[in-house]
Amino acid sequence: MVAATGLDKRVMTAAGPLDILSDIDLQINAAEAVAIVGVSGSGKSTLLGLLAGLDLPSAGEVRLGQHRLNDLDEDGRARIRGQLVGFVFQSFQLLPGLTALENVMLPLELAATLEPRVQATRLLERVGLAERLTHYPKQLSGGEQQRVAIARAFSMRPAILFADEPTGNLDSTTGETIIDLLFELNRERGTTLALVTHDEALAARCDRRIRLDAGRIVSETVLP
Repeated sequence: MVAATGLDKRVMTAAGPLDILSDIDLQINAAEAVAIVGVSGSGKSTLLGLLAGLDLPSAGEVRLGQHRLNDLDEDGRARIRGQLVGFVFQSFQLLPGLTALENVMLPLELAATLEPRVQATRLLERVGLAERLTHYPKQLSGGEQQRVAIARAFSMRPAILFADEPTGNLDSTTGETIIDLLFELNRERGTTLALVTHDEALAARCDRRIRLDAGRIVSETVLP
């Protein structure tokens, strides 16, 4: 589903060049759930952004599905993301001026999907928010906002879902609910999951754990 070969990411700072990622080789298979773990500053979120085509590497290449992202400009990468990718972020990234229903409808409407309201309503019912359709993000709890974000991410039936600390702003009980929901939808829809997390309970639910340290992969563990 996604593969990286010889991936480096270097940025310039006032003190000179800084290597964020070095010599990353990895592959994530279709329908697999992979946790990317490591201490803060190890390069996890940078790696996720490169795999999703949100940024380009300094060296190496990323393939998403059948597409070599290095060969595409930003518009081309955005088009591939629209076709294949869903996102869930720690900060939810909901549009504050839209209701829960409107937030989930938006990508469906942009894609000219048939019956976007019906589809968005069903997804919000699926994530337990049937009574919150007309609520705005500020009227929802953190856990409810994250469930809206998950419904929106799955609305386009993405081939792969990238999640960056999806339980990071939630208490442990709510976080567990979100974890259950992610994996239920993963099983139902066969969506590949690539998750950056500090949450050991979330990492343990995955098929494989990739650990980064100082921008390098230091271990890969197949989980029981």
